[in-house]
Amino acid sequence: MKAQKRRKLPRSILAAVLAAFCFLSGVPAHAAVGCTLTTPAQDLKYLFPEMTTYREELRELNRMKDGKELHKALQERLGSDLDPVYETYETPYTVYTVFKGKEIIGIVHGVNVPGQGGLIQVFLSTDPQTGAIRQMFFQRLESTAARMLRGKSFVEQFSALTLADFYKHDYYRIADPKSEQDKVARIKSPVTDERGMKDYEASLRGVRKNLILQDIFIYNRKFEPFYQRTQEALGKSKKSRIKGEST
Repeated sequence: MKAQKRRKLPRSILAAVLAAFCFLSGVPAHAAVGCTLTTPAQDLKYLFPEMTTYREELRELNRMKDGKELHKALQERLGSDLDPVYETYETPYTVYTVFKGKEIIGIVHGVNVPGQGGLIQVFLSTDPQTGAIRQMFFQRLESTAARMLRGKSFVEQFSALTLADFYKHDYYRIADPKSEQDKVARIKSPVTDERGMKDYEASLRGVRKNLILQDIFIYNRKFEPFYQRTQEALGKSKKSRIKGEST
């Protein structure tokens, strides 16, 4: 007998299945699509050997003041549609605050993003003072390119990047593609095939999404001025190009 080819369910159907399962099991539907560390105590101690304790907090946009506006802002700053399973208004997020004594030494946060091969869970540890990435890692990566994407040479490229670098990239990508100041453009993909590239792009989106949410949950939107300045600069650049074409 020939082996039957497995077919993937569309994400809209998957969302309905998850909701039905959670209803029958008595678990809130959003619980199925959150992103938490599997073994937080061990994982955080590995990331921060000097850790003495940590705090785990649930953050939900639908419980925050102006939550709907923040959810809309997430989509605008991501620059793409939000996924109906992993990026709903009710999706919960877990923030880990890491302590050494009374001193906060790190923030850890993870997000789910859909990839070509399946679910991708992107975690970031960030500096609590600057919001810069200390370490990027995958907790879950269903991809044919998983080995290469998990490679040290790839994940280390995100070290020290901030959300400001991603916002600036939006400007450089259009107005000055060859700019040496575009730190995000320097990131090199370890894969070249079409399927692997889609998971690479999903991983980049996951990092950006993670930083945007951390800016909302932790850093009091300290990087928002960079987004606004980028939008203003892009608007001026567009007007200048239109004016040039009309003369």
